[in-house]
Amino acid sequence: MTPDSRYRQLLAAVRGLVRCDAAALLRLLPGEGAPVLQPVAVDGLAEEALGRRFPVAAHPRLARLLDSGQGLRFPSDAGLPDPYDGLLEHQQELEAVHDCMGAPVRVQGRIWGLVTLDAMDPRAFDGVDDGRLQGIVRLLEAGIAAEETIAELARRAEQEQALARAASRGGSRELLGRSAAMARLREEIDTVAGSDLTVLILGETGVGKELVAERLHARSPRRDRPLVQINCAALPETLADSELFGHKRGAFTGAVADRSGKFELADGGTLLLDEVGELPLPVQAKLLRVLQSGDIQRPGSDQVRKVDVRVIAATNRDLRAEVARGRFRADLYHRLSVYPLHVPPLRERGRDVLALSGGFLEENQHRLGARNLRLSPAASQALLGHDWPGNVRELEHLISRAALRALSSSGRGGRWIAIEPEHLGLETGVIGAATGLAPPTMAAARSLSDRVEARRDPGAELDTGRDTGREIGRDTHRDTGLGAARDVGPGLREATERFQRGWIEDALRRHDGAWAAAAREAGMDRSNFLRLVKRLGLKSRD
Repeated sequence: MTPDSRYRQLLAAVRGLVRCDAAALLRLLPGEGAPVLQPVAVDGLAEEALGRRFPVAAHPRLARLLDSGQGLRFPSDAGLPDPYDGLLEHQQELEAVHDCMGAPVRVQGRIWGLVTLDAMDPRAFDGVDDGRLQGIVRLLEAGIAAEETIAELARRAEQEQALARAASRGGSRELLGRSAAMARLREEIDTVAGSDLTVLILGETGVGKELVAERLHARSPRRDRPLVQINCAALPETLADSELFGHKRGAFTGAVADRSGKFELADGGTLLLDEVGELPLPVQAKLLRVLQSGDIQRPGSDQVRKVDVRVIAATNRDLRAEVARGRFRADLYHRLSVYPLHVPPLRERGRDVLALSGGFLEENQHRLGARNLRLSPAASQALLGHDWPGNVRELEHLISRAALRALSSSGRGGRWIAIEPEHLGLETGVIGAATGLAPPTMAAARSLSDRVEARRDPGAELDTGRDTGREIGRDTHRDTGLGAARDVGPGLREATERFQRGWIEDALRRHDGAWAAAAREAGMDRSNFLRLVKRLGLKSRD
């Protein structure tokens, strides 16, 4: 059982002792200049709450609870904004909290965080006296203290401090999400982080490969040394030696002073080679030499320097395919891919999109000076139905636009500002929001793209290493989510419907004809799934 699941069990026990609509356990963490409260478990709050961080200075109710000593219940006319307004779970529309109370939680004499209880009924806590509240606090404190005596949690606490140090150097984001795919990724990161093995981070554009590199460095023995990044896509071949290895004064025209390269700057720490698949072949050969020997030589100098650098590389390219085409050196590929890590695309992370949205909304409400930006239930469903070709980066930009639109249309008054589907501006696609059907796998999407390209040029060979997202999006109409290619026979819509029929038939075979099980695999409500089946001309036996 993980610490997260134990925290959830503690909250479930609290709700068994006190009738309430929502409970939250928040941990107090050092922020950039001011402390923040981060939810570690919620019960009765929307999933987006787990992606939020609440600066104490920006939330007077939470600040009052931290300073209260033994806890308190707020009067109904307190007039202070509630951080959970509009965040209650399973609401048909955004609703306000009317009764709230909470108390600080201490471990080993220090404030560990807060427990908060909220209810829609303004008299829900009339029967909860100070004795019962303190009993709840003691229950939580005992559970948390027991958890912190476990050696694994002690190790995690040390790693969180490393992450906080990394955040103070300029990075403040973390790998959010509780999906199985992200749990596996974090487990893989923690497995390899303590070693000096070279790691190759693979994933589509926008999935957060840089955050993976930061977590690897922060959880490694090198965490107190520099994490240096170089963008290989912006590395001209003529300047590669200087950027990677530095140079001596006078080595070439314009070298007016000695300069340290990225390997020297990362000595003792970690070097991230971002977009490594974009390196020209001559630069790959130079990079291979230093990876093999650890020796660097500045251009213009006879001195050979030894560096101790842990290398992490990241790319959105299929390097095996690039090796097969002669665009990437096989020996460098094997040197870099000692421990490959695949970062899952957002469409494979299920409901993580809501936690990520919560984090981006929190950032935007502080950036825009807005109060309580919240996702409406309809907006949450729209986000869950989108296929996210641009992954987390697309979500971040979309939430920023939606926050600005909602603020412009709603003004700054009221207890919250609701993000509605029209603020998101998601175009209804053939796959995703319009049908609710889970998007095709990358292999299926690539196959579809290849068939479209083959129709354009019947003599062309299929290129399975193509960047699918760019090819599908090129030369398309804007009236469908994935586009409808021009002059390619029946068009992408018909091809997509054929794919949907085939997917459903395969799913039915996997589940022995059980329509309900196939609907669950598709990530759809059963009634919506059956409507799609009917529209596609398939016969339902349910």
